[in-house]
Amino acid sequence: MKANQHKLSEASCDLRFGQVGLACVRIRRVDAAAVFEELEHRVRQAQQLFSRTAVVVDLGYLDELPDEGTVDALLEAVRSAGMLPVGLAYGSSENEALAKRMGLPLIARFRAAYEAAHSAPSQKLSAQEKIHAKQTTYPPAATRNDLDLVQGTLHHDSAVRSGQQIYARQRDLVVTGTVANGAEVIADGDIHIYGTLRGRAMAGAQGDGNARVFVSDFYAELVAIAGHYRVFEHLPDTLEGRAVRCWLKDDKLLLARL
Repeated sequence: MKANQHKLSEASCDLRFGQVGLACVRIRRVDAAAVFEELEHRVRQAQQLFSRTAVVVDLGYLDELPDEGTVDALLEAVRSAGMLPVGLAYGSSENEALAKRMGLPLIARFRAAYEAAHSAPSQKLSAQEKIHAKQTTYPPAATRNDLDLVQGTLHHDSAVRSGQQIYARQRDLVVTGTVANGAEVIADGDIHIYGTLRGRAMAGAQGDGNARVFVSDFYAELVAIAGHYRVFEHLPDTLEGRAVRCWLKDDKLLLARL
């Protein structure tokens, strides 16, 4: 009897806030067929990176917010391409209202300052206010000088387990341990891995094309710098198990032995 009472008193679930890796699909043109074609091509090119990956759909680059039917068509295009849309990116109060009507969450790294907090619902933003709102919601990519002015290097002195993500925001990342298959290490600056890389390493996450990745023992699933990536299903013999450096040149991701 006591055992049954103890089971009934136990919580049925826990709620925790953690790091979740989400890609962002920025809609620049309301054309569901074109969105499907472009995303489906990317999924085919990099199955390990994009297939069934969770994505946030960002409507903030459109001149006007689409209606629910149009957004439904865009979301279906993303799903049909092989990705899984989980919500909309933060934007204006109209964007928030749309998400509520559609039963979707709003997700973003930086929450926008809503004009609803400062104006009546029917009031229109001026052109200058729209520019300011976009600048607030979508900060410019970090540069190397920006990174040098922020906090120092993030050191992770243990292994990164499968399913785990380590993110060094506005700084470099140093990992002294193995990055397992299915794990991700991300930095706005450089990444140094003094161990084996079996998962994914993404440097220059805010767009810094001068970022670098250095690995002592290379068995990577994926390496990316400033959005340029390479997926490795079969590693070249010249790189497998070697000390490797990765960098960008003329928007092309290059790798070489150290």
